[in-house]
Amino acid sequence: MRAMVPSWARRRAGRRAPSQEAPAGAGRRAARRRGRVLAGLAVLTAGLLVFHRAVPNSVGRVGSLLEAFLPWLGLVVVVLFALALLRRSAVALVALLLPVAAWTYLFGGLLLPATAPGARQLVVVQHNVSDENADPAGTARALADAGPDLIALEELVPPALAVYERSLAAAYPYHEVRGTVGLWSRHPLTGARALDIKPRGITEPWNRGLRAEVQTPHGRVAAYVAHLPSLRVRASGLASARRDESARLLGEAVAAEELRTVILLGDLNGTVEDRGLAPLTSRLNVAERGFALSFPAAFPLARIDQVMARSATVTDIRTLPTTGSDHVPVAARVELSAAGR
Repeated sequence: MRAMVPSWARRRAGRRAPSQEAPAGAGRRAARRRGRVLAGLAVLTAGLLVFHRAVPNSVGRVGSLLEAFLPWLGLVVVVLFALALLRRSAVALVALLLPVAAWTYLFGGLLLPATAPGARQLVVVQHNVSDENADPAGTARALADAGPDLIALEELVPPALAVYERSLAAAYPYHEVRGTVGLWSRHPLTGARALDIKPRGITEPWNRGLRAEVQTPHGRVAAYVAHLPSLRVRASGLASARRDESARLLGEAVAAEELRTVILLGDLNGTVEDRGLAPLTSRLNVAERGFALSFPAAFPLARIDQVMARSATVTDIRTLPTTGSDHVPVAARVELSAAGR
């Protein structure tokens, strides 16, 4: 026999039912909102990767600042992926395909294995040795151990310069130094001269560019060594005007170079994605393999030590063991074109 339930009790139970279900419905709506937020962040990240040149540089050089750390947006993608899994948001997971595809397109090739050595290959080393390096002899040995054909050094100051000259003389009998930059070579060097890449406003002695002709077994190569002005991050943004002006002057010098094949080595104080280096990256090839983050040595965040080439291919770039410098040295393989002069 069914128990008799007063009508007032049935009405109260009916009123309680929706309130008991409300928290579950509200939770689902909140989860959907969070999923949409994650999806929006994923689309924004993809947009920054693909359209980073559209970020304005007029105020605080925000565009260049973003481009200096552009590969690190991959970490943002990883965090968003973890949150999307935690929230079980299918919308966010699908949206994350956009930044994953964008990052892979821009940087995925750098993760591929290095190609086999070619028949017309030069190995080059680039290193800002630091004017405060307490062990120039050890630094010279570490660079020579990589067995390069060319070694480019910046921040050469006395008496450390004499140590580098003495330590590298046996394996690298040819060298040229102009100001604070130098080039050591296994092959004869001719036509060495200083490059005028000093920005306006610098009145003190400032010579940080060098050009020399290398007589390689595969033909003549114009080697450029440069140290562009440093950047400063201030409350007003990124201070890069002097670096950008020096990059423009260096780009003009490279454009006027008569030799077909050019190799540029230097501390350019910028990544290859940074639009401030466009006068160089628009004229020269950059490394096809390897990230080779070089600065700061204690925890490298960006590769500002670069190897670029014209009528040649920088097949890969890698870091060498740390030295007494605040930069990590990089070594690159450069495959020369068979049509070089």
